[in-house]
Amino acid sequence: MQEKLIRHTKEAFLSAFQSDPERIFLAPGRINIIGEHVDYSDGFVLPAAIDKHICFAVKKLNNSESCTFFAVDFNDSFSFNTNQKQTPVSQTWVNYLLGVFNAIQESGKAIGGLQIAFSSTIPMGSGLSSSAALECGFAFILNEIFNLNLSKKDLALIGQKSEHTFVGVKCGIMDQFASVFGKEHQVIMLDCNSLEHQYFEANLEGHSLVLFDSCVKHTHLTSGYNDRRKDVDKGKKKLWEKFPEIEKFRDFSFSMLDEVRPEIGEISYKRCLYLLKEIKRVEKAAKALSEGDTRYLGELLTETHSGLSTEFEVSCKELDFMVEETLKEDGVSGARIMGGGFGGCSINLIKDENVDEVIKNISAKYKMYFNIEMKVYRVKISDGIKEYKRNEFVI
Repeated sequence: MQEKLIRHTKEAFLSAFQSDPERIFLAPGRINIIGEHVDYSDGFVLPAAIDKHICFAVKKLNNSESCTFFAVDFNDSFSFNTNQKQTPVSQTWVNYLLGVFNAIQESGKAIGGLQIAFSSTIPMGSGLSSSAALECGFAFILNEIFNLNLSKKDLALIGQKSEHTFVGVKCGIMDQFASVFGKEHQVIMLDCNSLEHQYFEANLEGHSLVLFDSCVKHTHLTSGYNDRRKDVDKGKKKLWEKFPEIEKFRDFSFSMLDEVRPEIGEISYKRCLYLLKEIKRVEKAAKALSEGDTRYLGELLTETHSGLSTEFEVSCKELDFMVEETLKEDGVSGARIMGGGFGGCSINLIKDENVDEVIKNISAKYKMYFNIEMKVYRVKISDGIKEYKRNEFVI
């Protein structure tokens, strides 16, 4: 799959620019094993880079001020002058790249001319963060080719800034961090506030992570997300009024939350209860993964789905159906909705020998019930952004 993507991108570069690329880079998508909606509540997340990538074929243009992108999958291109200040344009995919260029330009670093063709095996709109791979992949390329001396953390923050300023999405840092810092067979336990992180071995011996794409995205994702933020903020405000000595939300106890329950009401109580439980689940899941305890990891994933569905209320009938039916299948250790909610993918932990049968059964049931063809992505935990060179990787 990877070799095919590289070959396809190189051929597209040759067709677009009438010459061969000089360098090839691969930027991965990501999954989040556990830790949903806790990134803005002093929590931890547990992401990992995956073996689905955006491939960039690149050529540096000496003594040139022109940078040209060719988006192979859209059959669309865009050029700009690297000496001029950039502003957002009508082509959405371009803004992810221009935002990165703008952030680096604002820091006072010089960038010259380039030709870039890119193509992807990361399915768009499925919650696997193709946008973060695009942003951070481009930042990584500029850093390498023009010797900008940016750290990995800088690259992740530049990607996030691009999305905030040029795309208009106030995303957290997790997606960009996972794309840059990913390591094969390891997950990252990340504190989204401090960016402190540690790696845990992903010991999934005999099990696979398989994503089921519901192929639905309900329109109230943004409004629903904002409403949840307000519900949580209401609870936090009362908690800190009553317990001002507590520094971080994650350090509030369940008994403290119970004390403010009458003042904040049931909705805010449920939202905060979910978050405090989920933060604890992330730490337990990291330990379970590193010890190869797939049974307990699966239980934690399923608990998270229940919390997202009944306490945080960001699931939908399609995802609830998908998860409930998956959990009835032989060899399934756990399943949950992945991402912001109201559609997207479920992440499923399945014994290797049962994967094909589970996929067949759930695909058929989902089609019968909703008349939607479910998409399936088998993923492996992979390295972060790398240069591909002469059949070996250069970090």
